Amino acid sequence: MTKRVGTLARAASAGVSALAIALLAGMAISPNAVAGEAEAKALLKAMSTYMAEQKALSFEYDATLEIVTRDKQKLALASSGAVALSRPDKIRATRSGGFLDTETVFDGKTLTLLGKNKNIYTQVDIPGSIDHLVDELKDKYNRPLPAADLLLTNAYDELMSGVVDVKDLGSGVIGGTECDHLAFRKREVDLQIWIAQGDRPYPCRYVITSRLVANAPQYSIQIRNWKTGGDSAADAFSFKAPPGARQVDLKDLQKMKDMGELPSHFVMGGK
Repeated sequence: MTKRVGTLARAASAGVSALAIALLAGMAISPNAVAGEAEAKALLKAMSTYMAEQKALSFEYDATLEIVTRDKQKLALASSGAVALSRPDKIRATRSGGFLDTETVFDGKTLTLLGKNKNIYTQVDIPGSIDHLVDELKDKYNRPLPAADLLLTNAYDELMSGVVDVKDLGSGVIGGTECDHLAFRKREVDLQIWIAQGDRPYPCRYVITSRLVANAPQYSIQIRNWKTGGDSAADAFSFKAPPGARQVDLKDLQKMKDMGELPSHFVMGGK
């Protein structure tokens, strides 16, 4: 049955009981969280610096994208994948969900988008750095890379742009790793990030919550199997078309169902 989707935004579902919701509804944040603003900024800056300093890195991820239907039901689309990066200009990213299986490859000059489930691919010349590629994919092609904001060499400036409120929420544990839990508020979105403690301050979980959409849908990505340096797949950035794969124009790829954020049986509706 076709689902008519009212609005799309990034998200992760949080299973909370009705009693817990009732108890949390009146909860206030301790003044200590606000008092930790300077420390929170320092932790985020340390993460950004650490990420930018890694010439080669790789990780696997699980992501959840929430949508809200016209009848105000939240639905979560789950996917998983992997990212390998070699600075300044090489990256490979995969994404597999219930309706798509895609791969993005960039060798510093050419971007390749492969639809594995349809065995089709397209190539576009986008010479430049990973930072340039991230902006082009997001702004021009509407195909952002997983955790794209965190991969930029100036991630701190990007994440802090427009921030009006900062909170240090203490510690949390993600996938068995103890993390610093930070929250940032902008005019349009709320951001939360959990950063691994210790000498490898990589992002373990990143959550974006829409503030402009009813029911506050979210996008979340959780990172696992983090590797840097020689442990990462630094030589896997050349594209070789699979047997029988058909090359198509980008505009034709963009028109195809089950090649975007939503499965074909979901129909965009509303504003």
